[in-house]
Amino acid sequence: MYVADSRPQALDSARAGGTPIAASAEPAARPPAGRRGTAIAPTVLALGSVSLITDVSSEMVTAVLPLYLVAGLGLSPLGFGLLDGVYNGFSALVRLVGGHFADRGGGRHKSVALFGYGLSALCKPLLLLAATLPTIGMVLAADRTGKGLRTAPRDALISLSSTPATRGRAFGVHRAMDTTGALLGPLAAFLILRATTDGYDAVFTVSFCVAALGVLVLLLFVPRRHGAEQVTAEESRPAAAPETADDRRPAPARPTFRSALALLRRREVRRTTVCALLLGLATVSDSFVYLLLQRRLGVPDQWFALLPLGTAAAFLLLAAPLGRLADRLGSWRVFLAGHAALLAAYGLLLSSWHGSALPYAVLALHGCFYAATDGVLMAAASTAIPQELRSSGLAVVQTGQALARFVCSIGFGAAWTAWGDRTALGVATVALAAGAAVAYAFRPTVPTPAEVVPA
Repeated sequence: MYVADSRPQALDSARAGGTPIAASAEPAARPPAGRRGTAIAPTVLALGSVSLITDVSSEMVTAVLPLYLVAGLGLSPLGFGLLDGVYNGFSALVRLVGGHFADRGGGRHKSVALFGYGLSALCKPLLLLAATLPTIGMVLAADRTGKGLRTAPRDALISLSSTPATRGRAFGVHRAMDTTGALLGPLAAFLILRATTDGYDAVFTVSFCVAALGVLVLLLFVPRRHGAEQVTAEESRPAAAPETADDRRPAPARPTFRSALALLRRREVRRTTVCALLLGLATVSDSFVYLLLQRRLGVPDQWFALLPLGTAAAFLLLAAPLGRLADRLGSWRVFLAGHAALLAAYGLLLSSWHGSALPYAVLALHGCFYAATDGVLMAAASTAIPQELRSSGLAVVQTGQALARFVCSIGFGAAWTAWGDRTALGVATVALAAGAAVAYAFRPTVPTPAEVVPA
């Protein structure tokens, strides 16, 4: 039995009666309180549940992986940077593939996402067998391949199941549910490590069981139809914002890799991708942030797995409110403000302050950064990408960002090995400030929902 959206029924009735579906049929940008148009679609809630369960699984592994690799296997910061780059950036190589296959045949978003979630789940028990750097690297690469395949189709499902006026909120709610899993995952890993003698093996085993449950929920509760009937008049015609000649080119009938890359000819898509790439080049990975905090504060190894809880808690509390704020003020204002919060976190790590509130402040700012950027970027990109290429277009943006973070992980690990952790973070801070300034100057002029949807 599948959860289905009810909005297509109203649109079908309008079509059957011959009533033209005008922009006023879509909920306005600021509908009255209590209107159904402001509700989060059941598909979004179902996908949020899948992400919650899957993130419990993945964050159990992520929480112990840095300590397992650095303290357990004795990897240098450079070696860890290489593996961390694989873990966080390898998915960039397959995101376009996942987006392409999801858009073909009228939309296979659920099928591609299901394959990606399943592949990642199967990789969890393989970590029990991997004991050398190459084998661990291959398992992590396969796990991230699954993530790369599923991310764009999942975000396309969220976008297609939401109206432009509620898209930021929908992504915010999904990311809040996803982050609930990120909050529970490290806590579960911490409890397992304390309760068992062979802690790492137990964490990997439980992680696999939880991931399998997430795949089952996706299979049973996310509808296969992604909402083609939910296309609004606003999404089926040019937006009110000014267009270039490239923007008016008709999309090909059958999505191809070339048509996906051709989206970069559109000014707004190109600027979105370039800004995400520039900022990603200076975004230090979470694992390095936690390792820096541990070194600054002398956190015992058994408490290390709890550090991601601070980031996850702030992300959870702020994701939905900042998503609504992005709908009201504009996605790019919130997106750039999120990077200002990350700059503040870097500044605190570089400061001489050693107070007891330091970890709470750094982790709160770190979580605020993710709440203001993760789903908000996808909501902003969705505005400029046509429906028939939604998954492929989001994959283009995600690929640029993921490749940039891959390069950053390797570069930061090398800089830490050569110059030390503080110098490496100082360079990253300067690079992030410069990237934020360029992104502000060349940010896309994506209209807010209030400007797109007529009152």
